[in-house]
Amino acid sequence: MPHEVTDSSGQAGQRAGDGQLFAPQRTNASAGAARPYAQAEASPLWTGRFYNDGVTHDHDGFFDKLKEECGVFGVYGHPDAAQLNYYGLHALQHRGQESGGICTADADHFVYHRGMGLVKEVFDNELMTTLKGSIGIGHVRYSTAGESKLANAQPLVFKYKEGDLAIATNGNLVNAPEIRRRLEREGSIFQTSSDTEVVAHLIARSRHDDLLEAVKEALGQVTGAYAFLFMTRDRLIAALDPHGLRPFVMGKLGDAWLFASESCAFDAVGGEYVRDVKPGEIIVIDAEGLREMKFAEGQRRAVCSMEYIYFARPDSDIDAINIHSARKRMGRELAMESFVDADVVTGVPDSSISAAIGFAEQTGIPYELGLIKNRYTGRTFIQPSQELREQGVKMKLSAVRKVVEGKRVVMIDDSIVRGTTSLRIVNLLREAGATEVHVRISSPPFMNPCYYGIDTPSKDELIAGNKTVEEIRKQINADSLHFLSKDGLLRAIGTNNNDINSGMCLACFDNDYPTKLAQEHGVSEERITVR
Repeated sequence: MPHEVTDSSGQAGQRAGDGQLFAPQRTNASAGAARPYAQAEASPLWTGRFYNDGVTHDHDGFFDKLKEECGVFGVYGHPDAAQLNYYGLHALQHRGQESGGICTADADHFVYHRGMGLVKEVFDNELMTTLKGSIGIGHVRYSTAGESKLANAQPLVFKYKEGDLAIATNGNLVNAPEIRRRLEREGSIFQTSSDTEVVAHLIARSRHDDLLEAVKEALGQVTGAYAFLFMTRDRLIAALDPHGLRPFVMGKLGDAWLFASESCAFDAVGGEYVRDVKPGEIIVIDAEGLREMKFAEGQRRAVCSMEYIYFARPDSDIDAINIHSARKRMGRELAMESFVDADVVTGVPDSSISAAIGFAEQTGIPYELGLIKNRYTGRTFIQPSQELREQGVKMKLSAVRKVVEGKRVVMIDDSIVRGTTSLRIVNLLREAGATEVHVRISSPPFMNPCYYGIDTPSKDELIAGNKTVEEIRKQINADSLHFLSKDGLLRAIGTNNNDINSGMCLACFDNDYPTKLAQEHGVSEERITVR
C-alpha cells in the first residue's frame, strides 16, 4: 500500500534570492530535482511539497449509493495527539475509505504520515511511534474534487516563512477551479489536484505576515462547503463555511481541545462534546488559550440534509439532533404519508435501518432483518464476468429467505440515485420469495447534483431528474413507491430554525442552492435558484 512518512525538519524548503522559492526534493527514488516556484507579486508564506504518487482505487460499481465526503479530526494540548487522531479517524472511517493521514507537531517535531486505504491499513504501531507531538490533525478521504491518489491525500503539508503548515478539510470549494486558473496565470505551481491546495496558495500570497489574518483573507475568497483545520508547530485553527454546510463539532478531553466532523469521534477517544462550530466562525487555540471570532457574517444557514438522511453515523449528533432519532422520525413520517398493508418491514443496511424501525413502529408492521450486508467484501472486487457482474449486488447484500418468503415486504431505503441498486435489491427480495415489494424512500426524489462535497452524478444520470415517480417505480420493479415529502423531512429533522428550509440545504431535492455556482458546473442561472 503506497504511503509516506515525513519529518519536515529533514525536508526543509530552500529560499532563493529575490523571493523565489523552491520546494523540497521528492522522497521516493524516482523523484527528479526540485522545481522552482515562480516569483509571486507578494512574498509567499510557504513553498509547496512534492508528493509521491499513489494508486487509484476503482469506485464500487455494484452500488449507486452516494459517496461519503471526508472526515477531519484535530487535537490541541494532549501528549498522545497521534493516538487520539488514530482512534478518532477510525470513528470517521465511514466518511472516506480511499486514504488517511495524520500530522502531529510540538516545538521540536512536525511529522506526518499519509497512505492509501483504510486507517488500519495506513498506520501501524511502528509508524505511530514516529508521530510525536501534542498537536495533531487527521483526515480520511473520499475524493469528490481531485483524483484518488496519494498526492491528494491529506493533511497537505507545506513550508511557510514562519515554519510548517498542515491543512485538512471536509467539503468542496465551488470556485476553486476559477481561483486556481488565476493563481496559475500569476505564477503559482500546484502539486496536487485537490482544491484544498488552492487555499494554501491564497494563504501563501497574502500580504499579512500573521497566519491567522492570512487564513481569514483566504477564506474570504472561496465559496462552497468546508470545515478546515490548519496546524502549525504551536497553533491549531478551525473554521467552518459561512452557511454551515458541513458538520463540525468541538469537544474536550481533560484540558485538551478536540475538533471532528462528527461527535461520534469524541466518544471513540473518551472526549466530551462541547458545541457545534458556528457558521462563519474561526477558532484559534495556542499558548494564549482559545479565541473565537467570526470571519464572515449574515449568511443563510444551510446544513447538508444528507448528513441526517445518509452520511452521518447514527450515534452522532448534529446541531444537538441525534441522527438515529431523526431517521426514525423520517420513517414515521413515511408511514403517515404512505401506509401500505404488508407483512414485514425491512431496511437496506446500514443507513436505512433507523428509518425502517420508525416505519414499523408507526404502522405496527413487524420489523425484520430481511436484508443482510456482507461486511468482508472489501472496497474492490476481482473483476467478474459480465453474467456475474449483473448479480454483483449479492456479493454485498443477501436476502433472508425465511423472513421474506411468501411475505408482502416494505423495503425502506434512504435515497435512489441512478436506480440500478434499487432494481437489484427489489429483484433480490423477489428471488427470495417475496410476493410484493413496496419501496419507501426516507428522502425526497434526488433530482439535482451536489457541488458541496458529495460525489453525485450529473443531472442526466439521476433517475429522479428525468423520470416521474411512477416511471421510477416501473424501472425498479416495485409494486409501489413513495418518497418522503420535503415538509415531512424537515419535520423529522426538527431543527426549529427560521432560515430558508429550516436552516437545511435541500438543493439536491429542490434546486435551491445556498451559494452561487461556478460556470464550470454547466448550470445556467435559469436552472437554479440561489437565495
